[in-house]
Amino acid sequence: MSGNGNATATVEENSPKMRVIRVGTRKSQLARIQTDSVVATLKALYPGLQFEISEFSGKEWKLMGSPVSQEGRKQHFWLCLQLKPVPLPRESLLAAPSSKVAMSTTGDKILDTALSKIGEKSLFTKELEHALERNEVDLVVHSLKDLPTVLPPGFTIGAICKRENPHDAVVFHPKFVGKTLETLPEKSVVGTSSLRRAAQLQRKFPHLEFRSIRGNLNTRLRKLDEQQEFSAIILATAGLQRMGWHNRVGQILHPEECMYAVGQGALGVEVRAKDQDILDMVGVLHDPETLLRCIAERAFLRHLEGGCSVPVAVHTAMKDGQLYLTGGVWSLDGSDSIQDTMQATIHVPAQHEDGPEDDPQLVGITARNIPRGPQLAAQNLGISLANLLLSKGAKNILDIARQLNDAH
Repeated sequence: MSGNGNATATVEENSPKMRVIRVGTRKSQLARIQTDSVVATLKALYPGLQFEISEFSGKEWKLMGSPVSQEGRKQHFWLCLQLKPVPLPRESLLAAPSSKVAMSTTGDKILDTALSKIGEKSLFTKELEHALERNEVDLVVHSLKDLPTVLPPGFTIGAICKRENPHDAVVFHPKFVGKTLETLPEKSVVGTSSLRRAAQLQRKFPHLEFRSIRGNLNTRLRKLDEQQEFSAIILATAGLQRMGWHNRVGQILHPEECMYAVGQGALGVEVRAKDQDILDMVGVLHDPETLLRCIAERAFLRHLEGGCSVPVAVHTAMKDGQLYLTGGVWSLDGSDSIQDTMQATIHVPAQHEDGPEDDPQLVGITARNIPRGPQLAAQNLGISLANLLLSKGAKNILDIARQLNDAH
């Protein structure tokens, strides 16, 4: 990340004095790793602060002191490299105490129903937002793709961290290692919890069958390996990488095979919209390129009024001052689709150029330390592409997909 050296050099002197920062997260191994990486980075940037992490058992909060995981440490050093933080001894970074609020969300608890049929817009975020509202936590780390494009009043995404590989990956049953989706036997069953993935892949690989599979990453991999129902499952590459399971990636799906979900691969830090101290603290984590790409993606999804109950997918890229956004909508069986690409000239700004102090949110995101112009250009790009697809009949495809999904 460029342009943030001077600002990070003054982070420590401008940080709140000895405040205890309470962090919330979902109760899953991946969520803990993601939260650990963000907390460790913040601890390095603000060594005078204490980060308190508690666990939610379903009925009450339990304060716990949990060391940063090994994978979380790796993520932390990688993030620190991007942020160029105030230099600190390696030993002090690894030993930094932390604690967090970890809880099971609606999406974690309801495991016998496809995500698209549960009917909640905030499947993996609502309970954590309640903790923010009750002032039980100060910030929550999410996978950005789980955060709806319209947040409840009083909340905002205060930081979007540098994106990891946003593409989907195929993990194969041990007996099919070395295969690809194209070379799997006829009628092989592939597991995915996503309508987006199923619609695109049914169209591309009609010889395969796609079935819903639920559970966290550990559970889905166990179902794949120990049962004979699935020949392969589709997961986010970023999640597998963060878990340290690079060796399980059998195939990475490129955009022409399967475009990814809005925000996939990026982490979002949700905070109370009026908590200026916390907003200032986490704002240093914004990665400008990731921010602009995700603003365009979220604006596209929001204008289409899409969500997990309809197949919508995107692909973005920054090249030579141009932001390219490809978006598409599909029928549930993948037989009908509309896709297109648009681009806009957008300068990727240095992170800590001063912007207006009264900037409102854009698609649920607050980034006061990023100039307003590029953010608006990214949002307008997403809206323009959505309007283009709507003019070509996207609304009809999405309406039918919703009706069919609700009926089954």
